[in-house]
Order: sequence, then C-alpha cells, then structure tokens
Amino acid sequence: MKFLFIKLKHIGDSLLLTSVVRKVRETYPRSLIWVVVRQGCEGILAGCPDIDRILTAAAPEKAKRSHWNWASDLALAAVVRRERFDYAFELGDGDRGRWLTLVSGARHRCANAAGRPLHWWWRRTFTDFSNYWWYKSHQVEKEFYTVSDCLPAPLNPPLSPLRFVSKRTQDWPPARELTDFVLLHPGTRWSIKRWPEERWRDLCVHLLRRIPNILLSCGPDVREVDLCARLMMVEPGRIMSTAGRASWAQLAGLLYRARLFVGVDTAAMHLAAACSCPTVALFIGSRPEDWSPWQTRNIVVQPRADKDLQQPPAERISLEQVLQACDALLQNEPAP
Repeated sequence: MKFLFIKLKHIGDSLLLTSVVRKVRETYPRSLIWVVVRQGCEGILAGCPDIDRILTAAAPEKAKRSHWNWASDLALAAVVRRERFDYAFELGDGDRGRWLTLVSGARHRCANAAGRPLHWWWRRTFTDFSNYWWYKSHQVEKEFYTVSDCLPAPLNPPLSPLRFVSKRTQDWPPARELTDFVLLHPGTRWSIKRWPEERWRDLCVHLLRRIPNILLSCGPDVREVDLCARLMMVEPGRIMSTAGRASWAQLAGLLYRARLFVGVDTAAMHLAAACSCPTVALFIGSRPEDWSPWQTRNIVVQPRADKDLQQPPAERISLEQVLQACDALLQNEPAP
C-alpha cells in the first residue's frame, strides 16, 4: 500500500502529522509513506522514522516565491504522480494541497468535508471524504479520524504521540556540558501570542532560584534573537541562548535533556511534546482545544477571565500563574 500525506501549513502543523503517520505505519507495516510539506518544514519531520520520503512545495507567501517556484511545483507534481499512490490525503484544507492531491492521480483522493465545507468542484475531484466534525477537537484528532474514515478499515485507537525519536536528535555543542536546566522559548513571530518581555525577565529571576540554569531557544528571526540576548543579561553566567542557531534535531536533543519547557504556542512547544518534555504552554490568541501539547505532561496557562477584560490578553497572564505551573511540573505535582 502506498500513502501520500499532503499538509502545506506551518512548521508545528507538520509535526502534528507524525501522530497519524505512526498509526498508519503500525496498521500497514510494509506500506510506503511519503509526506509533502511546505519548504522550511522538513527539518522538524527528520525525527520521524515512519516517513519514507519528505518532499517540499514552495512557501505560499508571495514574498518568498519566485517565478522558478512554478517550475519546482510542476516537478513535484510529476514526482508524486509517477509513484502511483493508493491513497492521497489532503490535510491542510487549502487549494494548493487539493490541486496536488488531484494531480497525484492516486486511486483514493481523500479530504475532510465537515469542518470547512468543500466547493462543489473540489467534491468532484476527491473520491473519499471524512465527515468528522473537528470543531473544538485537537488537530491530531482531526487528522486521525480524517484518515481513518477513508481507509478500508478504521484505524484503531489509542492515538499515537508525536514523533521525534531520540536516536535522530543531534548534539548542540555550546550546551554539551549544561546540566539541570529549564528550556524557555519566549519568542514568536505572531504578535498576538507574545507575553510581555518584562514578565519573561521576572520569570528567569524566579526560576533561577529553583534550578541552576536556563537555556533560551529561538528561531533565526532577529527580533527573537535580540529578545533572548536581552533576557540573557538577567544573569549571563547561568542563562545561555541558542541565538537561532540550533537545528530542529539539535533542539530536540536539548528537550530530551531539559527538566521543563516553558513557551508560547509555537512549533517548539509541539517539539517538546514529541520529546516527552514536561511543558508549561502559554496560550494567547490561539485555542488549546485545537493546539495544546499532545500526550505529554503539561499545564496550559491562559489569560484570566476575572481580570480587566479591557486589558490585552497577554497582560492577563500573570507571573504567578506561570510560576505555579512550573512548580507543579518540577515537583511532579498535579496540575493546579
């Protein structure tokens, strides 16, 4: 059996795909499994041994595309079509993914038709549909049931954890000797998800009273790098930063060693879940019902409803809330 999974979304979305891929591999151990994600997402899938091949499509943002991208997309379509897949699953709910599913020529072209109703034309191009209503369901559940509904026999629960196996992690040399540390990921390119910098600074101060070291991780965006550089100044000898220079495989290696991850809803948060790192997740501007850390010990912290609702949501997450969550996980206590 040959399976093609298409999900042209963001980096964290790509990692969520590894749960259903794992379940398909368990059910069809001799199958061929290919995945197509957008450029820049392939690195976070490198830790999933259930995927036989990862292909990339051009980034959807106009600023990142060129005229040559059309040629590469056509070449991608040709590669996919030559493989003659039995099943192609479009899991990104986007027209580019739907086009690729169509041109793949797979015998079964599958999509979810419940959450976002399909245009009549797309309904004619797909052969199999899931009617799983995924509103207020986790994205991992949506993908599991979308795939399961379209197979000859449903996949058997339980749903699998995310996958970035320890054997595929890499060493990040600057932190080789670092022990007993918490990993913080304070930055995000989404302004709506940002927690105030002064609260990250205060969190560092309080955590250093509980644990010897802090490691700050961030993407290569200069604003994220600069934020971590400023937070390092809280106590330079005990706080270090990846400065955007750690790969996903290196970050995974650090997460397997960290006692705790604290961060906003980003791909790094999902990677922490894939590495079974206890996680304090700050949800500002996104819904934990859809995106919470999957199958790892975690506490989700959200803006308090009893605060002044005229305040921005980020201001309604207090330092005390986050510290209480950190203490609960560090001390192996139940969530508050």
